[in-house]
Amino acid sequence: MNSSCKPIKTALASFGMSGLVFHGPLLHADKCFELSKVLERTKNESVKKYPNIQVVRHFDELCKDDSIELIIVNTPDHTHYDLCKQALEYNKHVVVEKPFTQKYSEALELMELAEKKNLLLSVFQNRRWDGDFLTVKKVISEKLLGRLVSYEAHFDRYRNFIQPDTWKENAHTGTGTLFNLGSHLIDQVLVLFGKPDAVTADIRALRSQSSIDDTFELWLHYPHVRVSLAASYLVREPGPRYALHGTEGSFLKWGIDPQEEALKKGAAPGSKGWGEEPESEFGLLHTTLNGKNIKEKIATLPGDYTAFYTNIYRALRHGEKLAVNPGESAMVTQIIEAAFLSHNEKRHVEI
Repeated sequence: MNSSCKPIKTALASFGMSGLVFHGPLLHADKCFELSKVLERTKNESVKKYPNIQVVRHFDELCKDDSIELIIVNTPDHTHYDLCKQALEYNKHVVVEKPFTQKYSEALELMELAEKKNLLLSVFQNRRWDGDFLTVKKVISEKLLGRLVSYEAHFDRYRNFIQPDTWKENAHTGTGTLFNLGSHLIDQVLVLFGKPDAVTADIRALRSQSSIDDTFELWLHYPHVRVSLAASYLVREPGPRYALHGTEGSFLKWGIDPQEEALKKGAAPGSKGWGEEPESEFGLLHTTLNGKNIKEKIATLPGDYTAFYTNIYRALRHGEKLAVNPGESAMVTQIIEAAFLSHNEKRHVEI
């Protein structure tokens, strides 16, 4: 958390799930941001949580307010490109929800516009700060498994029905599990291993009457490590969220980072015990270190979504390097495009 600062006057472009659960609480908890306006088309829900903010009905009202420095574009996926472009054209710094855009070409255009205008542009890839992923990074960086040969990650849910009245179940919006959950899994792999050589994908709609992809498996091809990613809405009993194997051992991690659930329950981001997992959720490490066989639970590092906005403040006010560079998030979209091509043409697609 920041202690002394010049607050960034900030606006939220919507107050659905992401605004209510993630951006609103994270911005409110960080005194270096002043959440001043929220766009709600018909309701006034944000005022119940933040009485000092002003509700507006049109995106133009955020863009045309000269006092607003930063706009959070947390609207449905298919609107990201148009709204980000509009905000940048009005000389606003922008944070956009994942996925960055639905087309790689759109991401490149927005990056070029932001660079031309010398504006900050970043993507809310909050799950880089999941405790389990931070722990996975540590296991790999400290070579606790010897040479890593296999990395498998899952983001599974059990939702065997079609949610009514939501754009997330509407094929016309270009959404689906690969854009929704896959954006997180792919981003994490790019953090760990960089750009893959190629992609192979199997993308399906398994629920009855589903009009969107609700299940996928991706294989990202790297020279020295096998990477597989999967997500499904029809997994009632999940296996490990992460399964890592190396020349000396394995690391298995079940469960999911507790921060989202804590935010839903109204816990204050950064409060005592924030992002900490109970010992029962710790991952299993079975390896050989310095000739000694080790099989034990290892503590999960605390997750910390507040780090994202701390970095945004420091980047805007002090020129610190962005933690989530838009080029990385553009590559996520590029890989998703390649994955759909791979599925449709039943072949490897080079990146």
